[in-house]
Amino acid sequence: MAAEPSSSTARVARVFGLEGDKWLRHSNPWSVWTRFTVLPLLVLSIWSRDWIGWFSLIPLALSVVWLFTNPLFFSEPRSTKNWASKGVLGERLWSERDRSSLPQQFDSSVPNVAQSLQVVGLAALVYGLIDLDALVTITGTLIVQVAKLWYIDRMVLLFDDMKEREPEYARWDF
Repeated sequence: MAAEPSSSTARVARVFGLEGDKWLRHSNPWSVWTRFTVLPLLVLSIWSRDWIGWFSLIPLALSVVWLFTNPLFFSEPRSTKNWASKGVLGERLWSERDRSSLPQQFDSSVPNVAQSLQVVGLAALVYGLIDLDALVTITGTLIVQVAKLWYIDRMVLLFDDMKEREPEYARWDF
């Protein structure tokens, strides 16, 4: 039996229930693109505390539910020959990287830099939400979202490379 992946990315994937075939459901482009709604919904929910007080917990709870159910909400895609699906499949390879060796060009810090930029954006976002500073909140949100897009783009390159090397991964490309 293969060892459980131990990377932080693998642990996060397990929290969201992304194991085995569930990755394929999350590779549905609708899952990927609607997942980008989560952060703005969370931001709006938290910001709404200024307008609706404790009732802001309702949209916040619904946003958190959407965060956790979105990756599992969609069916398997009809095709994975699109940028979003390839990004998710590359993310699976990245999160399970201790199971197989990645090509040398992917033994870099670029995905970690992209994730670090997300953390920087998140810090600005949290500050903006605490202080109700619209400019800082929007800037933080944009940094997080753009860094996530960059990370996904790197995962597309990883998947495209790995499917040429491994027949198992080539079968994921349909």
